[in-house]
Amino acid sequence: GVMPGRAECLIATTIFTMSNAPALKFGEIMQNGYVVNDLETAAMQWVNTLGVGPFFFMEHIEFEESFYQDKPADIDMSVAIAYSGDLQIELVQQHNDSPSIYKSFRDQHGEGLQHVGALVEDLDGCLTTNNAENLKLQWGTTGAGQRFAYLATDFHNGAMIELIEADGMMHKGFAFMKSAARDWDGSHPLRGRQKT
Repeated sequence: GVMPGRAECLIATTIFTMSNAPALKFGEIMQNGYVVNDLETAAMQWVNTLGVGPFFFMEHIEFEESFYQDKPADIDMSVAIAYSGDLQIELVQQHNDSPSIYKSFRDQHGEGLQHVGALVEDLDGCLTTNNAENLKLQWGTTGAGQRFAYLATDFHNGAMIELIEADGMMHKGFAFMKSAARDWDGSHPLRGRQKT
């Protein structure tokens, strides 16, 4: 069938939340995702103000497929990731004007906390178990095979949730970044940054 648009998702989500239906169960929130205007500037604010780092840059992420509001999306984006304890800080910069959750957030709010993330072992199973397929707003697969789905759960002042399908490689990558943060001496705060 045809997937409802954002307004319908928000109305359905609000009705679902106001009912006595059980809360959605996705597992532990492990990530705060911030939309920013400039990755390097934002990362250095975290480094200099809060002592969070180092940040690992992944620029111009390639997507095998990406959809926003049930339409193919051509999003040019980069991220920078660091850890504060067990909490992952993800900074997201979109480089083009393709419709997306990031552009929509930036247009409405400027920079700020846009989503929280949870790792799941089976994305499709998680969506089915929670009867949440109709809440998908943006989803896809990266060029590296990582599957994700952002759900329209941002009907209040909080943030939408991103479900991130985890595999062994992702767990190892995140563990490496977490270890780097734990042992960080303040040197080389920006890692993997491409020179332009």
